[in-house]
Amino acid sequence: MESLSLVQRVLTGEPRAVARAISKVEDGAEGASDLMKAVFPHTGRGLVVGITGSPGAGKSSLVDKLAGLYRKRGERVGIVAVDPSSPFSGGAILGDRIRMQALGLDPGVFIRSMATRGNLGGLARATVDAVAILDAAGYEKIIVETVGVGQDEVEIVKTADVSVVVLVPGMGDDIQAIKAGIMEIGDVFVINKADRDGVLRTEKELEALLSLAHRPDGWSPPIVKTVATENKGLEELAAAVESYRDFQKDAEGARGRRRAVARWRILELLRERLLARALEGDGVGERLDALSLEVADKRRDPYSAVDEIINASEL
Repeated sequence: MESLSLVQRVLTGEPRAVARAISKVEDGAEGASDLMKAVFPHTGRGLVVGITGSPGAGKSSLVDKLAGLYRKRGERVGIVAVDPSSPFSGGAILGDRIRMQALGLDPGVFIRSMATRGNLGGLARATVDAVAILDAAGYEKIIVETVGVGQDEVEIVKTADVSVVVLVPGMGDDIQAIKAGIMEIGDVFVINKADRDGVLRTEKELEALLSLAHRPDGWSPPIVKTVATENKGLEELAAAVESYRDFQKDAEGARGRRRAVARWRILELLRERLLARALEGDGVGERLDALSLEVADKRRDPYSAVDEIINASEL
């Protein structure tokens, strides 16, 4: 009954209920699965914008200003900041950001930092669930900001309706470095800090790379130049995001993307559940410690150790 009342409170958009629901799914608490089952039918109304790019690209400022722009238009904004760099502290290290003081006072903005927790990982899955809760709570725009450009972050941004990749001038090597992982997922590219030298060169390099890429949906990602700290280019960025959303409504590939995201979510949950089940058996923890020592001492290989755990778990 308590879970039902929490769901009802989430659906009315109550911030404390939203925060509690996100904590529940993030920690994998009892009832989290039932909560998400109840929330899921109410999702799909908000626009999820994923923002990624190298550290130092000014993503936080961009998110801050973009959220401010949406607020001026009267829209409620949810911000999920993903920080996988703190695996040991068990909490996100973004909570003391300066921007929290300004945006955090606005009742129409909900800000949440997510971090890797526990041995089972599940950061990407927990983040997508948090976005679903914000969507169900009536936030029209949900911005997911990732701190790095690792596998977890790429997976998270893939699940957004629109993926925005942020670059800065003078980082030509950086474009080459991120080409493999992120070029293929960018729906909109932003060159932030566009008042710096080298902006034209960066733009030309980006155009050259994009001309080589072939997207199955036929979309040509726009390049938007911004100076977030001075509010320059924000309207153009918001327009580019909307243009891809409009394009998706008509594109045949949009359903394929949704199906790919749904498949990924199912596999993430399955992976998490199966791992949890494998570790639940009697004596598995002790056996895992013993096997770890054997593998560390090169007395056994990790593959046969996994075989032993699976065979003992009756999965």
